[in-house]
Amino acid sequence: MDKFVVEGGRTLRGKVRVGGSKNAVLPVLAASLLTDEPLVIPNAPRLSDVESMLDVLRDLGSTATRRSDGAVLVQSAATPSDCASWDHVRRMRGSISVLGPLVARNGRAVVSQPGGCVIGVRPIDLHLKGLRALGAKIETEHGYVVAEAPKGGLKGDEMYLGGAQGSTVLGTANVMMAATLARGRTVIHGAACEPEVVDLGDCLNKMGAKISGLGSPRIVIEGVDQLGGATHAVIPDRIEAGTFLIAGAMTGGAVRVENCRPDHLTVLLERLGEARVPFQQGKDWIASVPYDVRDRARAPRPTDVTTLPYPAFPTDLQAQWMALMTLADGMSVITETIYTDRYMHVAEMMRLGATIRRQGASSIVLGPAPLSGAPVMASDLRASAALVLAALVARGTTEIHRVYHIDRGYERIEERLRALGADIKRVDENEPAGTDDAPLAGAGSNAVLQPKGPKAPKASNPTTPAARPRPAKTR
Repeated sequence: MDKFVVEGGRTLRGKVRVGGSKNAVLPVLAASLLTDEPLVIPNAPRLSDVESMLDVLRDLGSTATRRSDGAVLVQSAATPSDCASWDHVRRMRGSISVLGPLVARNGRAVVSQPGGCVIGVRPIDLHLKGLRALGAKIETEHGYVVAEAPKGGLKGDEMYLGGAQGSTVLGTANVMMAATLARGRTVIHGAACEPEVVDLGDCLNKMGAKISGLGSPRIVIEGVDQLGGATHAVIPDRIEAGTFLIAGAMTGGAVRVENCRPDHLTVLLERLGEARVPFQQGKDWIASVPYDVRDRARAPRPTDVTTLPYPAFPTDLQAQWMALMTLADGMSVITETIYTDRYMHVAEMMRLGATIRRQGASSIVLGPAPLSGAPVMASDLRASAALVLAALVARGTTEIHRVYHIDRGYERIEERLRALGADIKRVDENEPAGTDDAPLAGAGSNAVLQPKGPKAPKASNPTTPAARPRPAKTR
């Protein structure tokens, strides 16, 4: 198991290129189960979550390879297995997105309840509600969801997929995929509007689906008899782009985040403007503008944020925003409405010297805080990123443990930050913090040993198996 050792106080400068979106590529990979023709993703990121999803697909009989050019090619078996076992699905929540494609193509799916980050209760009731609306009979047995389509297959219908916390991204994706092969017309009301859902719909349409209304709360799917293969590059990762932009802003540096979609980060950029954090943007890039972080008069203004479904402030940038607000001159209120328990990073930020108080679904941050290095523990993916950001500006040495979490969503983040001037290295947990020249471990090399899971219900058919840039806008 690895940890990061960070010496704070370095100003970041340079360019960083954003990779393909983690949250987009996982359901796109699951969509490969809807056809026996190959699906190629040229820019699939090298993340442990992607490798976990590929393992799930291989377990279902698919061939899944990464070519020498970095592209991922996935091809489902002619008759895929209908059972996604706990051994693979437990690693991340995104693996539940195989449920819809399997029941649509196979007529039956046996999928383990998913695992992933510990950020509060994340039920899949809306997924099941949508599949039931398409005619699937669903039961839960021994920790598995067993879904069976009626005789003649799934049938299109109208449904509402909104919940207490708003729309469901993976639920919308799951039902949308299943509906592509359902008979007739399906209308999803209260659908998620996230760019990742739009991206999945674009991929499905390339495969031969008939989907309209993408990006709106009302998605219409006209069922087709079959889908084919496609080549689809997923959208850039908006959360990764936001994380690197905040890193540049916190250190007062000039970091140009390239190959991103500024229109996917509109609310973050508005909040940065309110916080008096200087930045520039173009068609496919955003850059932090240098300023003297030691000048109290130039400190960020305290700025409140509330997480809500897209296009509002994303829950996946909440922890990173909190790190930025520890430098603001005054009190900021951060309210989490998507996952109200997503504050496990608060205690670790306080170990670094932050002044934060929980109050219900909100956290109150008082700055500027004199952050100083300390040993901290990462609890989930985005919490890990926030601790890295705080460590970049903390005085002295910070050790961040359990960094296998960050490998789930950031490809070689320590190497990319080091290229920007950060003093950060990955070392073995048992190696002293002061040891130099520690070997770098790649994503996926930090697997945690887990006990074997429950035996799955028996599967019915197992198998073996760039445009010209626009003028920059300054804010």
